[in-house]
Amino acid sequence: MRFGVAMPAAFAALSGGFFAWYSTLVGTTSSALGWGFVAMLLVMTWRPRFGIWLLIGLWVFVNVQREWSGRLSAGLSGEDVVVEATVLTVQPLSVPSFQATRLLLALDTCHSPAQRPSCSALSKVRVSAYSDEVFKPGEQWRMTLRLRPPNGFANPHAFNFEQWLWREGIHATGYLRQDPPAERLSTASISLRQLALSFLSQQAVSERAQRWLAALTLGESGQLTQDDWSLLNATGTTHLVVISGLHVGLVASFVLLLAKLAARLLTPGNWRMRVWPWWAAAAGCVAYAALAGMAPPAMRAMVMTLIGLWVLSGRHAPGAWQAWWLALALVLMFDPLALWRPGMWLSFIAVAWLIVIWQGHQRPRGIKGWCWALIRTQLLLAPLMAAAVLVAFGRVAPMAPLVNLVAVPWVSSVMVPTALLGWLLAPFPLVGHLAWWIFEAALNVFHLLLTLSSQQWPLWEPDRLLTYPLAFALLLLSLCWGVPGILPGLRLLSTALIVALPWWSLAPPFAQGVIRVSVHDVGQGQLIELRSQNYRLLYDAGPRFRGGFMPLETLWSPGQRFDQVIISHADNDHAGGVEALLSDHQVNQWLTPLGESLPVPNLACARGQAWERDGVGFRILWPPAGANTLSANDRSCVLEVSVGEHRLLITGDVGADIERRFLQDVRSPVSVLVAGHHGSRTSSGIQFVRHTTPQHVIFSAGRSNQFQHPADQVVRRFRYENSCLWSTAQDGALLFWLDASDLIQIKTTRKLSGQRNRC
Repeated sequence: MRFGVAMPAAFAALSGGFFAWYSTLVGTTSSALGWGFVAMLLVMTWRPRFGIWLLIGLWVFVNVQREWSGRLSAGLSGEDVVVEATVLTVQPLSVPSFQATRLLLALDTCHSPAQRPSCSALSKVRVSAYSDEVFKPGEQWRMTLRLRPPNGFANPHAFNFEQWLWREGIHATGYLRQDPPAERLSTASISLRQLALSFLSQQAVSERAQRWLAALTLGESGQLTQDDWSLLNATGTTHLVVISGLHVGLVASFVLLLAKLAARLLTPGNWRMRVWPWWAAAAGCVAYAALAGMAPPAMRAMVMTLIGLWVLSGRHAPGAWQAWWLALALVLMFDPLALWRPGMWLSFIAVAWLIVIWQGHQRPRGIKGWCWALIRTQLLLAPLMAAAVLVAFGRVAPMAPLVNLVAVPWVSSVMVPTALLGWLLAPFPLVGHLAWWIFEAALNVFHLLLTLSSQQWPLWEPDRLLTYPLAFALLLLSLCWGVPGILPGLRLLSTALIVALPWWSLAPPFAQGVIRVSVHDVGQGQLIELRSQNYRLLYDAGPRFRGGFMPLETLWSPGQRFDQVIISHADNDHAGGVEALLSDHQVNQWLTPLGESLPVPNLACARGQAWERDGVGFRILWPPAGANTLSANDRSCVLEVSVGEHRLLITGDVGADIERRFLQDVRSPVSVLVAGHHGSRTSSGIQFVRHTTPQHVIFSAGRSNQFQHPADQVVRRFRYENSCLWSTAQDGALLFWLDASDLIQIKTTRKLSGQRNRC
């Protein structure tokens, strides 16, 4: 590809990807493809040399459409399909009571039930196996799976699991059926990668060292635990662990150094003119990326490293910006879904900024020069990357610049070299083990640094209204200090803006007498956050799934403070996230029904309890004091929240008989009702619905849940009262304000393609 077309080619790839995404959203894929083909023919007739750009854009478009079309059909959701599949990855799940494994499968064949849509388009699925079977990567199995389309929870400013599944090419999720039992068709073929992992598991190093060695050298980041990832996220050092340009670049540099030494010995007269050392470095780069599994980060790092070697070789090489655009075009051609990978954008933004701040500068000389270059680079790069991370994830590690100032040279100069040296010296057990012993000692120092940093300066999540102004201020700071020729006054002004802006978040986010209510999307469960000017209440903690995952973990960064947490009752779908609250957050007071066995210092909620905060009234309507003989559902704490004439009523899982017993205490009409028991037919009785006549009704239920909540008869009762109906299963998280001077408007997180009749 000529250098002059590198930038247009990258633009074409970007345009093709976004065009494919847009056409899929609006449901005009076939017409969009037809009109795009006609436009391509016209442009190629008018300007034939532009054809390469259009072909690249078309390539990205077709690949993105193929991924969308490969998703499991909704008609197969919850159905059993018989597949023959190859195991790609195996990840043990931390479930104390039984054996559980998460499998990533590449489907060879798929057979769906009669009179159901075909599943032949499926190519990759992610399933959980709750059995004692031992699965190994590379094995082929015949198994029965129960699948569902790759959906995720929809909560504002939270991790988009559904989009992650899509960009990883995963077309369905589900679990392995134990009847009929899975049948192994063939054992795993010999793989250098698997041999390396097996060899590593037998080494006399700690379990943590094995995990980090696998992640740093073989790209097996899935072996890191949730605690490892939380520590890396809290300190802004995630980029040091995944296979990135740092690791691939180190391997290429090491091979280049050895090859140049060999060339100097073999041809001392003209060794500088030898080309083969550069080819050797390129071969080492490709080999290492292949050993790491050629995952998207490794592939991206390989492409950027190869082009970087070309630029540094000086032989008919492109300029820095030409190389940048060429790398972007190649990455998008190899991996069209990289458009939706935040890591790709962060990598290219970082490299682009490095070009800006170093272009025209001489290479540093000596140890002092390199140390100053490292400090200057990190200080100039940190604000820009913090702005990008803030926009992408809504959170930022406040001490990331200083931590990276120590962590980057420590990882690149000590940990990665000793880890790779251990592999090179593996045939010599004593020497190889010594290298990994040094690595383990260095890892302990690194882990201690991250732990102290995260404890002293935890991950900061600014107010949502402050996110974009703060990101803009960080961008302005980077530009003022990184671009030459900027007046000193502007630099001081940008620095003062950064210092002053975070103090804005100390102002109360709400007015007196107003409360914000968020009914989060946590699947088949319930978790409601209520927040006023100086008060934060959590009603229920959501579920904990069989694999150990708690949706509450994805909603907030660690270190949140809650004034009160009310657990309606101890059922898993309401109290499953208590463990995450205890380990990661601070709760001032717990309220639970009498008789519930929960590991919290609880105060019993009882009928008649009432309090007021920030002009907002709270009342407990049920259970009566000492009522521990009722069933767990019927002991649920029932909460009423009042703001002026507006009333919010949350009834937990109480049944229709209990609803009648506290009905006289309910002040009607109710503005918003969170329907009892997720819309089960055992709750929301006819008398209760007629008395409360709720304006809005919210069902907190899971998508395609096995209980078929909300029940049809319950929905009809509320329809008869002209209530507006909402469901977290369809709408995602729901957000509204109770304000005495304003009407209630409920905002949804998941945007549906079709309009639903809610009222």
